[in-house]
Amino acid sequence: MAAEDEAELSLLECRVCFEPYGSDGQRRPLNLPCGHVLCRGCVGALAGAERRRLECPFCRRLCGPAETSDCRPVLQLLELLGPGGGGLASALGRSGGGAAAPAPAGLGLRLCLGGWGSLVNPTGVAACPGSGRLAVAHDGKKRIHVFGPSGFCLRRFGERGDAGNDIKYPLDVTVTSDGHVVVTDGGDCSVKAFDFEGRGVLAVREGFSLPWGLDATPKSEVILTDSEAGALYRLTADFQRGELKKCQMIRSRLVSPRAVAVCQTSGAVVVIEHLKARGPSKDSTRVKIFSAEMDLIGQMDSFGLNLVFPSRIYATAVAFDKEGRVLVTDVCSQAVICLGKPEEFPIFNPLISHGLSYPVGLTYMANDSLVVLDSGDHSVKVYSST
Repeated sequence: MAAEDEAELSLLECRVCFEPYGSDGQRRPLNLPCGHVLCRGCVGALAGAERRRLECPFCRRLCGPAETSDCRPVLQLLELLGPGGGGLASALGRSGGGAAAPAPAGLGLRLCLGGWGSLVNPTGVAACPGSGRLAVAHDGKKRIHVFGPSGFCLRRFGERGDAGNDIKYPLDVTVTSDGHVVVTDGGDCSVKAFDFEGRGVLAVREGFSLPWGLDATPKSEVILTDSEAGALYRLTADFQRGELKKCQMIRSRLVSPRAVAVCQTSGAVVVIEHLKARGPSKDSTRVKIFSAEMDLIGQMDSFGLNLVFPSRIYATAVAFDKEGRVLVTDVCSQAVICLGKPEEFPIFNPLISHGLSYPVGLTYMANDSLVVLDSGDHSVKVYSST
């Protein structure tokens, strides 16, 4: 058996029952608190009829079924492979000939934060414009970790639970210019805001179907996507007082929009749509750019990008750099790619093409550093000019 086939079996099969993982039902992959992954059926079987406690079959750590959570990297990989299957190597762009060119010599890895045990299946990353602190959303007991510029973890908050300020399932995070951390919670379909001390200041629970991606404007407004409603919202609030002023739908008829970014200079908005394939074809993504007035000024789907780059592209995160160029993460080539400014969209310039496993988050910092959230190894990687 080839090494890549062994890797695929290891990733996509439960190591207890050796059945392939699936997106639904008893085959859905679940994380145990110790970090090992089992299917839902095996978790239930190990917990027994009373479903009180189970022992990890690999490290013997005890936990309760309620402490398990979806293993997002495996679920995303299953989504990427699609119903038509296909090898792991082809899905991740490792099969030669389609790899991105080497990263520019002037951009190098400066700092690596987190890692398994510190971060669990991270889903979002954002930078504070003033302080340079990084907020990371993940699936651990404390859902939000705040890192200082040196990489030291300053604070953890956002308990997993059902209380008003708890976070059930964080999907993305942003930081406003006045220093508030805003999180989309897929568990109760809400948007929650905290100060940097971890105190909850606002929760918006009405009107959303599945709030997903979000980014802050220079005026501390929040632009967010609703994946199920296919809509884009602008949320205006006085976070200091904990008062919601307005939540306005500014764009509709989008197709499963997730990641979103706001240009801090022009006010342009870029959104990644996730398009469901028909038949055996794999799902794909589409990047749409809107002006500050929400007029469509550019778009490109995976097929169009394939015309300028030979490998399949599946975009998972998006950001603007200080010049207003659109940057995306691509899980197929495991790269960060610059698509250019809206008026020249799209060009193709790989910025980072090595050292990433499954990039799912992206943010550009005021000091020109590029921050990549890598769910594959549960880390935050900071790149800067050398």
